[in-house]
Amino acid sequence: MSCPACFQGGVSTSHPIGKETTVHGLATYVAEPEENATPKGIIVFITDAFGWDFVNNRVLCDHYAKGGFLVYCPDFMNGSSMPSRALTLMDEIMKPGSWFNAFVRKPLYVLQLLAMGLPWKYRTRYSVSQPRVFSFVKALRTSPPPFDTNNLKIGAAGFCWGGRHTVLLAADTPSSRVYRHESRVNSSSLEPLIDSAFTAHPSSIEVPRDIEAIIIPTSVVVGENDMAMGANNIQQMKGILENKKVGEHEVIIIPGAKHGFSLRTHADDKHEMECAQQAEDQAISWFARWFN
Repeated sequence: MSCPACFQGGVSTSHPIGKETTVHGLATYVAEPEENATPKGIIVFITDAFGWDFVNNRVLCDHYAKGGFLVYCPDFMNGSSMPSRALTLMDEIMKPGSWFNAFVRKPLYVLQLLAMGLPWKYRTRYSVSQPRVFSFVKALRTSPPPFDTNNLKIGAAGFCWGGRHTVLLAADTPSSRVYRHESRVNSSSLEPLIDSAFTAHPSSIEVPRDIEAIIIPTSVVVGENDMAMGANNIQQMKGILENKKVGEHEVIIIPGAKHGFSLRTHADDKHEMECAQQAEDQAISWFARWFN
């Protein structure tokens, strides 16, 4: 479930270079590889609580695209993402201060945050958002490829809130399989929706159930000090995944890192920036491996 760390962190000062369009009925941020480069595949970027229009999510999409991928970041929250102002409010709530701050200002900040968080929680609940995610990926799998290929590779990258969606996609249940578009190899048999998955500091994961269900090659990166999952669940997840099929799954635990570290970094925090870069490199390497 969501924890205070889900709404903490910094805001990027970089400028996204992709474009907004509509893909399979959803408003989508699209980041493309360098001009004239044929993408290795498509990464469906499933965001944290702050959604498809949060600058940090878009900048990371751009970084993934530079690795040679076409990146789609759809509005799976249907316009109900958390406002980025929540980050400032949570910072104010969590920082130490005077008794005046503790008894007067902080309660006001908490009320403001609740006014944002409770509607967000209800409108983006998994029973509503999961069908939207699965429908989008099914449309990608069954439609003509957006670039020249007869074997389109699709990956899912999920962060915090989006981590659970990614884990559910990686479960590859028989009922979720579809026939690929006729232009692709193996179009005559039912195939998984995705070819590989990556998730950073996922939230709302049910351990061991959700982890035991994973079939698709999955890479996880999580901080040693992740509040959303907790140390016991992290170790249990690592044991389950890495003992399934050696080499097909991995769980990397980054010392000293906290929940949200791959996305919501503070530019002046060297350790945070290093952890975020490690997570980015891990994702790009993972997709490059399985898309080939």
